[in-house]
Amino acid sequence: MEAENRSLLIEGAKTFGILLDEKIVEAFDHYLRELIKWNERMNLTAIRTEREIILKHFLDSLSAHPYLSKTSSLLDIGSGAGFPGIPLKMVKPSLETTLIDSVRKKVDFQRHIIRTLGLKGIETIHGRIQDKEVIQTMKGRFDLVISRGFSDLQSFLILSFPFLKSAGIALAMKGQLESEGIQSQSKIEEPRYRLQKTVSFSLPFSSLKRTILLFEKV
Repeated sequence: MEAENRSLLIEGAKTFGILLDEKIVEAFDHYLRELIKWNERMNLTAIRTEREIILKHFLDSLSAHPYLSKTSSLLDIGSGAGFPGIPLKMVKPSLETTLIDSVRKKVDFQRHIIRTLGLKGIETIHGRIQDKEVIQTMKGRFDLVISRGFSDLQSFLILSFPFLKSAGIALAMKGQLESEGIQSQSKIEEPRYRLQKTVSFSLPFSSLKRTILLFEKV
């Protein structure tokens, strides 16, 4: 990892209240290099440069960290190349983490990263969140279900519901939403949730806008 990008990762993480020690920085460096290498053989992500991966994958994933203080178990739906679940697990080792994705090559990559980084208390599932077997196996198991651009918000909340504990949180990570868009998102027709919080921000050292919406299961 180039020095400039290493600094971007360390200083960017600080904006989300995360202090990265040298060991964790080296783990992110390994993750970065493996993602670039695997991407040469198979299309895991359209984001390919060091800076873009750090900014749009690593730091974007870590932006959810401030909302995990009461979370001990997390389900990442449509986790792709491991985002946001693996970076969140890296900075919060006690977090029991489950990733699910329907694309085999992406799950294979997740398992490779988990194994090579020696992460414990994290599992990956190759499957669809709608599958009856998946629902039966993990029903009511998680404090928080998270997704980063997996689907429209209404679908995400419907799909998340069976997996959440009572008063669990569904956390949707979105791009920029104008005020009208935020209002429309908050008025979704899903009476089994209440909107707990909406946070709009820019990714560190960039003009990239993001929105996080947190819904509590009622």
